[in-house]
Amino acid sequence: MGKRWLREKKRDYYYRKAKMENYRSRAAYKLLQLSSKFRFLRRGFRVIELGCAPGGWTQVASRIVGEEGRVVGVDLQRVEWVAENVEVIQGDFTSQEVRLRLRELMPECEVVLSDASPGISGVWSVDHARSIALCEAALEIAEEHLVDGGTLVTKVFQGDMLQEFLGKLRSRFRHVRIAKPGASRKRSAEVYLVALGYRKMAE
Repeated sequence: MGKRWLREKKRDYYYRKAKMENYRSRAAYKLLQLSSKFRFLRRGFRVIELGCAPGGWTQVASRIVGEEGRVVGVDLQRVEWVAENVEVIQGDFTSQEVRLRLRELMPECEVVLSDASPGISGVWSVDHARSIALCEAALEIAEEHLVDGGTLVTKVFQGDMLQEFLGKLRSRFRHVRIAKPGASRKRSAEVYLVALGYRKMAE
């Protein structure tokens, strides 16, 4: 099974494209496609990225926001240097320690991205619940950091808890879209929630 998966990966169009264009993962094209469609990344923007290893999304965000912008990523794994406008925190973004560090490095931002995936158990109900838990954590961070009108983009595995989470997003953002970029594998149950126009409450 391992050899078969590796052969399929090497035949994969976006895997080969990423190698040719020096992106760290095929997932870079998911963000490129989402950003092209919904226009939530712009030059000069500040971005928090959750679950950023190996750095494919980080590369995309860094290049779009440019020297005037900044990206702060978080991941349990160590991430190799990306660019001058990128800083990476190695740690768990659900932990209080990392949350405090994020507040120090980037108190406000225009965009929160999360391509984080849970550890896969193989039990669909468990994996879906874990995915929703990561989305809930991403929403909490978004509410702490987003400026008014900001954007949250988060990956989620489809399942019976999705509608309730969508309700939370719709109560906090002006527009919420469900998207499956062309770079997502067809057999994958992942989709991306694009929440635009954050309604920042007056403090």
